[in-house]
Amino acid sequence: MAGWLSRGVNAAWSLVGGAGRGVSDAADGLAGASFGTQRDAAFTRAISNAQGHFNRCPRCTAYVCSRCWNPGQGLCLHCSPDTAAEAQAAQQRGLNDSVTQRAYAAGQQQGGSYDATTPRQLVCPHCRAETRGGAFCPECGHQLAQTVSCSSCHQALPDGAAFCPACGTRR
Repeated sequence: MAGWLSRGVNAAWSLVGGAGRGVSDAADGLAGASFGTQRDAAFTRAISNAQGHFNRCPRCTAYVCSRCWNPGQGLCLHCSPDTAAEAQAAQQRGLNDSVTQRAYAAGQQQGGSYDATTPRQLVCPHCRAETRGGAFCPECGHQLAQTVSCSSCHQALPDGAAFCPACGTRR
């Protein structure tokens, strides 16, 4: 039984998606199994019925179902995509690209007022919440570590310093 089934599956596969042998080759392979003409005839009918649901692309030689077939061109949709669908997809890509470019330009304008040199702590060390660079944690209110600068010379002050080491101004 396993040999007959294996030969039948191999014959059907080569007919539908493989080497492209004809129905007679598949039926001849099963007839040699000597399991009776009724089974062979039933299998031959099944192959004939399946052939009506698939088209063979002359360009790439793939077998495809009717959903993947362009009947106007006589080719599969991989070789001959639907023009209207491709135009719609290209239009959507163009819209997305345009919106992306405009959003990028708006971000560049907003970035002009952002001080990129100021170090920011992005995660609260106390509760691990995302801080988005604020001075205090929005979840627990913990004061975040930020570099303090001298009000006179604007040099960075070390933590706990009472006086600026650069100019001597009291903190």
